[in-house]
Amino acid sequence: MAARRRIVALLVAASAAGVAAFAPVSSTRPITHLSAANSDDNSPIANHLASAASLSILAATLLFNPLPSHADGQTKEFKLPPIDYSDKARCVLNSSKMGQANAARDKLYDLRECSLSGVKGSEFDLSGVIMAKTDVSKANFREAQFSKGYLRDSNFDGADFTNAIVDRATFKGSSLRGTIFSNAVLTATSFDGADVENADFTDAYIGDFDIRNLCKNPTLKGENPTTGADTRLSANCGPGK
Repeated sequence: MAARRRIVALLVAASAAGVAAFAPVSSTRPITHLSAANSDDNSPIANHLASAASLSILAATLLFNPLPSHADGQTKEFKLPPIDYSDKARCVLNSSKMGQANAARDKLYDLRECSLSGVKGSEFDLSGVIMAKTDVSKANFREAQFSKGYLRDSNFDGADFTNAIVDRATFKGSSLRGTIFSNAVLTATSFDGADVENADFTDAYIGDFDIRNLCKNPTLKGENPTTGADTRLSANCGPGK
């Protein structure tokens, strides 16, 4: 009987969790208290049902109350290690051979303070790259991958990111004047504080949240000197946006 009472209590708690998920949000969440039951009845069926009820509560909690997640591009602060100036081969563009999904590399890919203007990185996998005060102006990054790239305070003027994947990255404080992002994937990527004057975002895939932030950028204006596209219209930031 004790095990049966425990099953009933767990099922009631599971039902309450499901109902609470659709209730109005309040500043405090109700806490369900379950008292420990005596283990007089240890039948396999009763214990199995009790375990199933516990899993139901856990599933309902995770489904209706998920943990908050933050895209890398929206992270405000990063702690970076010191630059290894002793590495003479550091400022070389290298494509990762480990796949871009999680920006996996065998060591830190640090291009901070490197001068790489006009570099050819078409189809390169540069996921997880760190750039700060880096000059990659007029670079060819067509169809390149920059997942989770730290691309802050750098010079990307006139660079070509056509068909590139630049998701979960941050261009905070960088200069992107005349840069081309035609048909690029820019989901969860931040342009906070970046200069995007004369940039071209034609057919770029940008999430709703990200496009609202981009439309608020005061430098979103002008016309791309290469494609002739109107910068603001190319980002679908028409009147009222």
